[in-house]
Parts: sequence; structure tokens; C-alpha cells
Amino acid sequence: MERNENCLVVGDNNPMESANSKAGISVFSSSLFLDSVGEVVLTLSPSSDQLYWQSVDPLDHGRSCCGLFSNSDSALKISDVYAVEFIDYGIVHESALTNAAGGCLSGHPTEMYRFKVYGVQKSKTYPSIWAPSIYTFGHSDSRTCRMWVNRINASLDMEADRPKNLLVFVHPRSGKGNGCRTWDAVAPIFSQANVKTKVIMTERAGHAFDVLASITNRELDSYDGVVAVGGDGLFNEILNGLLLSRHEVPCPSRSMDFKNYVDNGCELSVHEAVGNLEEPSDPCEDDSPLLMNIGHSRTQVSNLRSEADLCHTEHDSKFSFPHERFRFGIIPAGSTDATVICTTGGRDPVMSALQIVLGKRLCLDVAQVVRWKTTSTSKDEPYVRYAANFAGYGFYGDVIMESEKYRWMGPKRYDYAGTKVFLQHRSYEAEVAYVQVESEKASVRPERGPWSRKMKALMGLSDPSTKGTCRANCSVCNEKPIQSSAKSASIGPYKGESKWKKSKGRFLSVGAAVISCRNERAPDGLVADAHLSDGFLHLILVKDCPRALYLRHLTQIAMKGGNPLNFRFVEHHKTTAFMFTSFGKESVWNVDGEILQGHQLSAQVYRGLVSLFATGPEV
Repeated sequence: MERNENCLVVGDNNPMESANSKAGISVFSSSLFLDSVGEVVLTLSPSSDQLYWQSVDPLDHGRSCCGLFSNSDSALKISDVYAVEFIDYGIVHESALTNAAGGCLSGHPTEMYRFKVYGVQKSKTYPSIWAPSIYTFGHSDSRTCRMWVNRINASLDMEADRPKNLLVFVHPRSGKGNGCRTWDAVAPIFSQANVKTKVIMTERAGHAFDVLASITNRELDSYDGVVAVGGDGLFNEILNGLLLSRHEVPCPSRSMDFKNYVDNGCELSVHEAVGNLEEPSDPCEDDSPLLMNIGHSRTQVSNLRSEADLCHTEHDSKFSFPHERFRFGIIPAGSTDATVICTTGGRDPVMSALQIVLGKRLCLDVAQVVRWKTTSTSKDEPYVRYAANFAGYGFYGDVIMESEKYRWMGPKRYDYAGTKVFLQHRSYEAEVAYVQVESEKASVRPERGPWSRKMKALMGLSDPSTKGTCRANCSVCNEKPIQSSAKSASIGPYKGESKWKKSKGRFLSVGAAVISCRNERAPDGLVADAHLSDGFLHLILVKDCPRALYLRHLTQIAMKGGNPLNFRFVEHHKTTAFMFTSFGKESVWNVDGEILQGHQLSAQVYRGLVSLFATGPEV
């Protein structure tokens, strides 16, 4: 979608103001000339949240020059305006002329005082694509221009959810080394919107984590949010830096507490464990979080922050999650950018910057993963990680582990490692226990005979009506969660009958998706109907099967409209928590791109634990 810049010219008439007798809200109006259209009347109506213009000459109404202006462009919502700027004296064009060939010619240029209105324009074909639109107004009297600037700014000041101060982390080596260039491209949007930014270029592994784990509550509270200019890895590092030190819930004394509930089939509330962070799989690239082996437990991290707070204890306030005001922002510059694609519907840095400055809000589920044991003989040494995308074992863990041998290949090493691991076709014996909720049991469709099962296994077919993707203003995600307290320790949003179920055997892979995980290689993601904030994990158990069938499963993931979950050897469960135990010597997990060795591991989901500067994908 092209960005356009329409020049608007104020006529000789003075601005007129009328009052809404019912609401007492002023309506501001002026006569103008619109470039390529003619004379129009511009009106600012706060009551209708609109800045709109109407052609005075009926013959000019809706006239388009070079396809840049149409009737649908005759109004701009105040909520879609992110800045207004007085730009002093200069040239504007009064109108456009049409030549004999039907082309457009610039109208008569006139010098006058001007101001610009910066807004957002959505693609008519693809609503998820946003682009900035710049409208330039002019008048012979500078006071008139300044009056319009003041009035529009007054309306923008009423948009209370918009950020004023942001902490920005830029990963310079993200993706193909585009981090700095990406920030330079979008930084003017923040300046135009009068959003202050403190920019930190990450210099090493764990830089952002260290900053956020040690920042005082007083300083953190001065920001409206934190922005990651990078990929999923940098976002994961920032997420863990804040949640590890500020997501405060009780913790179980040991993993056996968890296991006893599973063995007894009881309902369970799993709480956060004290733990360390693992060494990252790749500290130099975006594909994995930039977390180094920090060696601090949760208590030590809290102590570091407490030491930093000593000078500010008098005015320091508590800061915990969920937080009503504080949000996370992501400006994509990574290799996959799955989080951005799932939460905005696109992968455009400009669109993400626009959603940030406009103060959009979207709640996001976060999974807390606790590694209880590294090996079968080790003691309980709980390590905690937070994941907003995916945790995978078997094939997914082997791929990231194998890729470590081929760092010299760059991002292509993942394709090579994936092919090699697929050909090896390893399966692992393990046990997975999960919470089965009533809604999942009700959604299971009965088989229609052995032939149907065989056809499903071979073809991977499903009923398309069973899929419902998450969209902007999603009714599922917008349902009020039953447990909304920041200190609530129970799992998920589900209230009703639930019990623990077990699946034991040999698995090619075990995966837990928090969101759909859409990306360019998986257009529908791993779970097409996963929601962003419904309080559920999607547990995907792929049992041992012939290599040809597993290839078909992987192929379905890579296809638009594919059905990777509808095979006999694939189990799909919506759950609020699960526990994994390996029966082998080695057990490697991929947690949001980070290698985590874990013989025994548990996970639970927290509904809407964090908020993002995003809208969700449009229809």
C-alpha cells in the first residue's frame, strides 16, 4: 500500500465554531481547497471522533487524481491521527487539472502558511496493512494554522491510552543485521507523535535482561512501556527480564507436589518456582533469546533490584503483572517475527510503530515453564522460563540442538539441521500429563468407523467449520477472565470440571503453543485456531509413525489451509497446564528458541498476563 500526501488549502473564510447544545462540545470548521479536488469545508468534530471534509463544488466531489484520493478519504478519525505539525511558509497547489489524455496536472502553486496532519490509512483490500497518510493544510494567516494545530492537539490529548515515554531496546544484529536501520526508519514517527524514547543498543547477550531485572520500580513506572526492535528472541529476553523479577506468585516446595496431584487426578494450582536462566542457544542471532548464563536465582535477581532501589525507597512503588498501563511493543526486525505476525496481522515495522504511538492495546497469554530435573538422577533444581510463543520437545529440540554445530551457515543452518533430524527420524519414550477441561471434552468429535480414521491418517482432512481464527476485537479473548487478580495463583480462565489425563508412549515431538505461531514458513501457524488471550495452551503430541506420514504432517504445517493436527498419530489438547517426564537419558526442549535440557518439566498458562501495543489481525 502506497503512502499518500494530499495537500489541502484553506480558503479566505475564517474558521467557524459552533457548539453542540446537548453535549457542549465545540465543532470547528473552515473553508478549504483540496489539492486535486477543489474547495472543501474542513470540520473537526470531537463528539464524532472525526476530522472530515466535504467538497463545496458538486462536480469536484470524489474526484481522484492519480488514484490517491477518493470519497473514502474524506474523513479521518481522531483516534487514527497521531500528530499535527505547523510547518511555516511554503508552496501548496490549489487544485489539479485533467489533461486531454486523462492524466493529472498540478494546479496553480500558491505560497502560504501550512500545517500537516499525520494519520493512519488502512488498506481496503488488506485491512491488516496500515500506512501513514499526510495531509497538508495552508492559509495566508499563520494564526489560523496555529489555531487548527492547537485544536487538533487538544483532541489528541484526550486519547489517554497513548504512550508518552518509552524504553526502547534495539538489537543491531537482529535478523540480517537490520536492527539499527529499522529503528532509524521508524524513529521519526515517534518524534512526530511527541513520544519520548530512551534508546539502548544491546551490546551483549543478556544486556536487555540485566537492565530490566535491575531497574527500579520508580524508573520503570516512569515509562508507559518497553519496545523491542528485533525479533522474537529479543522480545523473549525483555519478557523474562521483567516477569522473572516482578511476576509474584507463591511457588510449590518441590516437583513432587505437582506429580502427586497428577497421580491422584486432582485439580491443581501450580505456582511459580524459584529458578535460574539457562544459557542461550545463540547469543549473536535473533532466532534465540539473547540470554546468557546469568547465574542468578529469582531471589538474587530481586536482591539486585532491591540494591538499586535503596536510593529511592521513599517514593518507590510496587510494580507487578498484570499491569493496567504498562505495555510491550515489538518493531519487527528478526528472522521469523511470529509474535508480530500473530498480534498485528503483518510484518511491517512502520505499521507496528503506528500501533504503538496510537496506544493500541492487546492482552497476551504467557506460559510459565519450570524445569524441575535436568536428568533422571538429578535433584530437584527448578529453573523458570516464560514463553509467549512455543515450547517443543523431540523433533523441535533436536533441530535447535543440531543447529549449534553449523553456526557458520547462519540462519540457513536451521533448514539443514531440520532436514538432517527429519531423516534420522528419532522418537522418544515419555509421559505427558495434562489438564483436560470440560470445553475440550465437549469439542471432541466421534469417529465414523475405521475407514474414516484411515482416511484422516493418510490425508489429514478436517471439517473447515471447526476452525476459528483469532481476530481484532476477538469475542473469545475479550471475555472477562474469571481470575483477574495479579496475585491469582490458579491456572487458566476455566471454571468448572477439570481433571488430569495422561498420554504415555513414544513420541516424535511434543509441543505446547501459546499462540498460533504464524510465520512466513507456516502461514496458518502450528494451531490455526489458537487465541491470543483465552487462557489455554495447545498441547500437540505427535506419536511415533512412519517417516512418510510425519513428512505429510510437516508439509501440512507449511501449507496455507493445511490440517497438520488431523492425523491418527497426532493428539491435540487445549489445556491450562501439563507435566512432562522423559524416560530417556537425554531430554532437550526448545523454549521460544532457547535450549532447555529437562528430564522433568511442567508448564502453566497465565491468561492476559501482559499487554502489547497491538490490535490483533484484522479480518
